[in-house]
Amino acid sequence: MIELERLTKRYGGFTAVEELSLRVDRGEIFGFLGPNGAGKTTTIRMMMGLLLPTSGRIRLGGFDLADDPIAAKRLSGFVPDRPFLYEKLTAAELLRFCGDLYEVDPPVREARIEKLLAVFDLVEWAGELIESFSHGMKQRLAFAAALLHEPRLLVVDEPMVGMDPRGARMLRSLLRSLAREGATLFLSTHSLEIAEALCDRIGIIQAGRLVAVGTLEELRLQAGNAQGLEEIFLKLTGADDLLDVIQALRA
Repeated sequence: MIELERLTKRYGGFTAVEELSLRVDRGEIFGFLGPNGAGKTTTIRMMMGLLLPTSGRIRLGGFDLADDPIAAKRLSGFVPDRPFLYEKLTAAELLRFCGDLYEVDPPVREARIEKLLAVFDLVEWAGELIESFSHGMKQRLAFAAALLHEPRLLVVDEPMVGMDPRGARMLRSLLRSLAREGATLFLSTHSLEIAEALCDRIGIIQAGRLVAVGTLEELRLQAGNAQGLEEIFLKLTGADDLLDVIQALRA
């Protein structure tokens, strides 16, 4: 479903992402981890066609993003960490606008809007201007907009940002349900707890390079039988000094 081949992005003499190759299969929940500035958001922006790679290839659902961008984007949904929403629209108007962008038939669009507003607990706010929404409500609306055309691939940058505990629990359940139905999920997150609880496989990027990828057990072995994702992450990203401090505080 997702194929990245030697993906590279350079800004002058600075390389943000270097020779990144990765495959994520249908129905898989893939976690993408890395320190701040490691290249996670740059990778995602290239995957979504928002940023042109310096070199390399991106295939989504078998469609080459450079050769057939419309087909690749049609099957994809994207929720950025800071979604931009047209705040002078109501929630229902925004969802209709998104449905029209993806050419969803109006009767189907309206049925999906009704369903998604219910799923994300926004029914009572359907006619309210988005500018009156809390951050968490805007985040839930962004998810509804991304799912309106029933994408086969969902890419999310920091999925739980702004979510209260109830919303976060609902979203975890929804993401698992989407994967069971065959959707592919690519989650970039700083939350090791979320990655450990949700993801089938995890990739770790450091200084623009993919330094490790695998199941939690495979990563544990790569990190010398480290215990828990926090210890695995710190060892694989070379933060052993920080790991020593954490262990000393726990002692």
